[in-house]
Amino acid sequence: MTEPRVKASLWVSMALRMGDQGGCPGVVVRKGDPDAGGVLVVLHGREGMAVLSQVRDARGDVAWMRGTGAAPVDQSTADAYVARQLKFDPDLWVVEFEAPDLLPPFEAKIV
Repeated sequence: MTEPRVKASLWVSMALRMGDQGGCPGVVVRKGDPDAGGVLVVLHGREGMAVLSQVRDARGDVAWMRGTGAAPVDQSTADAYVARQLKFDPDLWVVEFEAPDLLPPFEAKIV
């Protein structure tokens, strides 16, 4: 059974609050569609950056894919990935977090 879909704006607010509580402050870089927009999460770590893209797994549950690959990337690579995704989906939200270990500050299944 798939989990109920939460409005994007509400999910982003929750993620920012969890980040603040966990010592990984975040900021909304770009607002997307408040109801049905997808989310990109940019993580700033000690050794570089990673971009997580919100996807659905085979069961229809929310999961996250490391859009920039398993290894940390530099700022220009992360920015290029985000720009490409925005060309395909202008309703995307982009949220950035300070995440020294490149792990999201919210519960996330990474595929």
